[in-house]
Amino acid sequence: MTLMGWDLGGANLKLARVEAGRVVDVAQIPCPVMQDRGKFDAALEAAMPLVPAGAVHAVTMTGELSDVFADRTEGVAYLVAMMRHALPDQALRFYGGRAGFLATEDAAAHVSDIASANWHATAALAASRVRDGLLLDIGSTTTDLVPFREGRVTARGYSDGERLTDHELIYAGVVRTPVMAIAREAPFQGRMQGVAAERFATMADVYRLTGDLAHDADPYPTPDHCGKSVEESAARLARMLGRDANEAPLAEWIAIAQHFAECQLAHSELAAATLIAREALDASAPIIGAGCGRFLAERLAARLGRPYLDVAELMAVVPEAREMAARCAPAVAVALLAEGLERNC
Repeated sequence: MTLMGWDLGGANLKLARVEAGRVVDVAQIPCPVMQDRGKFDAALEAAMPLVPAGAVHAVTMTGELSDVFADRTEGVAYLVAMMRHALPDQALRFYGGRAGFLATEDAAAHVSDIASANWHATAALAASRVRDGLLLDIGSTTTDLVPFREGRVTARGYSDGERLTDHELIYAGVVRTPVMAIAREAPFQGRMQGVAAERFATMADVYRLTGDLAHDADPYPTPDHCGKSVEESAARLARMLGRDANEAPLAEWIAIAQHFAECQLAHSELAAATLIAREALDASAPIIGAGCGRFLAERLAARLGRPYLDVAELMAVVPEAREMAARCAPAVAVALLAEGLERNC
């Protein structure tokens, strides 16, 4: 039996192929940069050559939050209909988190369960493998912090709004997030100064300068539509300080990038520590890192004196798909969860 896991995001589509409990292929396809819901159809069309006939499909999503939809209800309905039209003769299940897997015809009655439930899928998989812990899925746009105890997800929030309230979601990632969202001041030549409230640079520029970001983790256009070299990233970061890159050596722009990286890590550390205290997690409970920014999760675990596990260690995955499985954890998780359900039926 072949299981296909799908994570339909507003910035990209992720899909994973699972055969006999083993992850054999994972892919990420950026949605076209366009203010039109057709961007989802275009990404799906690009993914279809990777889809085998006769598979069972498990779908989760976050794309319903895209501003091409009037609200989440419209977004969920559109994405459900899109998948149903693309896969009319194949078994299709939608992940509803607390509601479990749902048939296509039941999706309309469970919008609040289906909407942005991808974090729950990864956490549910982690909780089935590790009894207690804290999942940190740090992606291009957001950071999910999900505690679990005694083999079950213990998040208090469910919707994005609730999770933002309960410190279980930080709307910042390591690629698409504007630098101005991370800190309002930065050091320059011995003094702190203000930061421009403009999208001159993103955190992808920061992590290219620090050397943390994998070269293929940022498939999106840069703010100035120029290149992605270290020097071009430094020029964009300089604009955040109202300056030109030639006003300081490259080493100083790298140090400024490290300042913004530290600000982001400190924010995540505070949220993680809050959740660890709230859940009374034992010191042996690990931090589990997922997403293209999981290098921050590993650093956070070291700061908190906790064991660290890469989410790929919780999956049976072929070596060549390991990195993408960790980056696209929700797509892998829904496939593995659905396979377990199918096997037990």
